[in-house]
Amino acid sequence: MFERRIPGSLERPIERVTVMQGQALVSSEAHIEFSTVLGSCVASCLYDPEARVGGMNHFLLAEPPSGLSATTAVDEHYGVYLMELLVNQMLGMGARKARLRAHLYGGANVNRNMMRIGTANAEFAQGFLQREGIVVMREDLGGTNARRVDFRPASGQIRCRTVEDRLAPPVNPTTRPERASGDVELF
Repeated sequence: MFERRIPGSLERPIERVTVMQGQALVSSEAHIEFSTVLGSCVASCLYDPEARVGGMNHFLLAEPPSGLSATTAVDEHYGVYLMELLVNQMLGMGARKARLRAHLYGGANVNRNMMRIGTANAEFAQGFLQREGIVVMREDLGGTNARRVDFRPASGQIRCRTVEDRLAPPVNPTTRPERASGDVELF
């Protein structure tokens, strides 16, 4: 079996950690590689080159609908929460906001018959980073294809690949009740 190792190193093999929807993970370990697959979701990858710490989040929707009660519990699937969480976790590991560099991926509108959720997610992430003064180094947003993103947080190395339509899981919209209640699951 082939083990992927850090180039030029006899250290530990690369350990792939999947970043699931609603997660924000941070690491400074050279052997860690964050990985995720995105459709309309967006992943933000942040990196501080001096502190050699980085992180990735994966959010489903930009913000909760207006009119939700202030007493409603925080939903970790929203970008408004996960962006703040990612930045704060990085600061807690020694990163400085002024040094942060960002990469944005996802935001596809994979089903042409549904709302343009991907576009809204991408616009939210771009606006958040602009308001926070975080430099965006690269983005691959929009379109109709899913993407796979691999990110090594300690070095800032990143790879984004388009997932062919025939390899992506089909999106089957379901009939929605007139009034939604309970947990929400998209795609």
